[in-house]
Amino acid sequence: MINIPFTDRQQNIINIVRTSQPITSEHIAERLDLTRATLRPDLAILTMSGILEAKPKVGYYYTGRSSLNVVSEYLNSVKVSEIKSMPAIVEENTSVYDAVVTLFLEDVGTIFITSGGYLAGAVSRKDFLKVAIGGSSDLNKVPVGVIMTRMPNIIVTRDEESIVDAARKIILHEVDSMPVVETLNENGRELFRITGKVSKTNIARFFVQISNG
Repeated sequence: MINIPFTDRQQNIINIVRTSQPITSEHIAERLDLTRATLRPDLAILTMSGILEAKPKVGYYYTGRSSLNVVSEYLNSVKVSEIKSMPAIVEENTSVYDAVVTLFLEDVGTIFITSGGYLAGAVSRKDFLKVAIGGSSDLNKVPVGVIMTRMPNIIVTRDEESIVDAARKIILHEVDSMPVVETLNENGRELFRITGKVSKTNIARFFVQISNG
């Protein structure tokens, strides 16, 4: 089981509240032979983390929630819209050569392909490498649409999904990134407009930001 590391003093506070709830900060301070001012930062951390709950004029309660529960609830509350970034997009009639140039200029691992402004497919570095190694075609003349993975075989995510759900999709389908889309209906057809992307890098950056506070 994974737990957030609390200091010895914070763990003592948790134990006191758990066995003597409700209990005021004055009584906690007396039990630890400390001042209320000294305890204030610890109580703030424990309250904000969800381990303790404070009720005015009553005191502190132990919520029974583990640190793992708190972290899990927080991660599930963070939406894709909060961590997504700008995607690299080209139209499907763009040449493979120009698409490769876009890939390197944008420094991405995947380019998303559109047709008429809507998601049509995706091309990864591996796809470009296969074409380049084959060497049988003029990359300036071959449309990127010829080598792309087409819809509906593209794994997508949406703004309202949690980052945990997005991470699960990335792991399950073994992809480096996914387009963030909104669904539109046009003449009975379901179309997807790209609003961003979520990649392994986005998720890793998010966890680094959490660790930095």
